[in-house]
Amino acid sequence: MLRPSTAPYRTKPLEVVQRVRMEHPTPAPLLTDEPDELSKHARRFGLPIATCLVMGNIVGGGIFLLPSSVAPYGTIALVAFAVLTVGALALALVFGRLAQRDPRTGGPYVYAREAFGDFAGFLAAWSYWITAWVSNAALAVIAVGYLGVLFPGIVEHKWSMCLAALVVQWLPGFANFAGTRYVGAVQLVATVLKFVPLLLVAIGGLFFFDSGNLGPFLADGESPLGAISAAAAILLFSYLGVESAAMSAGEVNNPRRNVGRATILGVLCAAVVYLLGTLAVFGMLPHEQVVGSTAPFSDAVDVMFGGTWGGTLVAWAAVISILGALNGWTLLSAQAPYAAAKDGLFPQIFTHKERGVPTVGVGITVVLASLLTIYQYAAGSEGVFTLLVTVTTFMATVPYLLAAAAQIFHLLCGRGDLVNRGRLVTDSVVAVAAFAFAMWLVAGAGYQPVYQGVLFLFAGVLVYAWMSARKVRGATGTAPAPARAPAP
Repeated sequence: MLRPSTAPYRTKPLEVVQRVRMEHPTPAPLLTDEPDELSKHARRFGLPIATCLVMGNIVGGGIFLLPSSVAPYGTIALVAFAVLTVGALALALVFGRLAQRDPRTGGPYVYAREAFGDFAGFLAAWSYWITAWVSNAALAVIAVGYLGVLFPGIVEHKWSMCLAALVVQWLPGFANFAGTRYVGAVQLVATVLKFVPLLLVAIGGLFFFDSGNLGPFLADGESPLGAISAAAAILLFSYLGVESAAMSAGEVNNPRRNVGRATILGVLCAAVVYLLGTLAVFGMLPHEQVVGSTAPFSDAVDVMFGGTWGGTLVAWAAVISILGALNGWTLLSAQAPYAAAKDGLFPQIFTHKERGVPTVGVGITVVLASLLTIYQYAAGSEGVFTLLVTVTTFMATVPYLLAAAAQIFHLLCGRGDLVNRGRLVTDSVVAVAAFAFAMWLVAGAGYQPVYQGVLFLFAGVLVYAWMSARKVRGATGTAPAPARAPAP
């Protein structure tokens, strides 16, 4: 558990802020969040709901295929998962430390801008926003596949599939429009409902465990390091969403304390489900069946209870899981542009907030995801859709890299108002581990996604130039610059 240090706050908060701003001016004034609308529809998230936000966003629909995805590499894949969990925990600790220092909505955007200036902050917000709405479109398409198991008529025509995908996107959108009170309630219910069947397999399945079903520890022809690296390339993005509580820090009760705790608890709970669930499936099903299965959790439930209703149960769990993930990601997709817009780095329309939710940002995000979904089904070609989804595997890592680098920056500066010297060594080791984990994510994305993702970042530079020019015009007016003397 993270315990917020009192060392940086020995003086009154106002005095600290004034001293820091005078001695270490930032590129532009860092605006604080406005007071929350304390209506019946706007509620701050407590520790349980903040934890559910992290858990729900990390564990989406992909978990139901994970055992089959990594089984070809042998049970050494569990070692790869354990290594990744350590990296994710390091990143979670970094977000907790950064939230203690600056508990505002925006998470990685706020941390990058505070440490490195407007441009770094903009890149964090831009990349996170693109990742969020493209990922939402991908999640909706995946959900339609599971809905087809429950209601076969949906998948008989592409337009019925498109309509179902749009409904899956807009239901969480309407929950967000209703206010943070409903976002939190939906997230709590969805997390509980999706984790019940997962824990049923992860824990109950251990009673049906047969070590004879386990495949080889190491696949033929693979070195231990090669197998771990290959499995890790598939598993690397299993912990995307670790930043969820930090991104919504402005909506969390006592964020200096609860953001770090919610992040750590969310990662640990997700890790337990990932590791125990995969281990239980490996032990309940013969290795060859796991490798060839398209629904390993369904097959595991059938082994536990007999019959063939496991597929229906897991399909419902997957749909609920994706709806919960969309509920959380829809909120987060609006938080980064909201924070950036307050600082003049995104269009001001993104600052509109009702019932504790940046409603305009939510609406724009859902509309963009819907347009991408319609294009996917109308064009009948997965080229553009696949390109965007692939690009997000790199874009998602940019905020992580910048946040970890921001923590390293503060530690190297050694400023007493920003660093607890009593845990300097520990924090330094954790920050370096988090940065290494983020770099591993970049490497795991592959050459093509990194190349294409950099092009998307460069496209964002044009938006940054436009917004920066507007800020300069607003600050200096439209008066022409004084004439320069002619060159001799």
